[in-house]
Amino acid sequence: QVHLVESGGDLVQSGGSLRLSCAASGSILDYYSIAWFRQAPGKEREGVSCIASGDGRTYYADSVKGRFTISRDNEAHTVNLQMNSLKPEDTAVYYCTTDFYGCAGTWYGRWDKNYRGQGTQVTVSS
Repeated sequence: QVHLVESGGDLVQSGGSLRLSCAASGSILDYYSIAWFRQAPGKEREGVSCIASGDGRTYYADSVKGRFTISRDNEAHTVNLQMNSLKPEDTAVYYCTTDFYGCAGTWYGRWDKNYRGQGTQVTVSS
């Protein structure tokens, strides 16, 4: 079991930016591919982005491409999600999860297979 902790969620105006972080004990995240998901009330859960361990390849949902950037902070042993040009439709609880398949294939459909944190709330006001 991997205990993940998300942070960085907040209330922000449309067009603003936030940076979410995902952390775990020690440097364990360095060895996992990490996928961010989000869940908004009344909407389907959505895979937002994934970063593979090893080669560091990144993947994004079309809805966030060009606005969100996923990255690793190797010194802090965290995985971050930089979110720019935020829109009200980005409002959701964001979760970081472990992806055991290196983000290959349908990473956005593997929520049930992943370890995950408790989530952090992002609210974008119009």
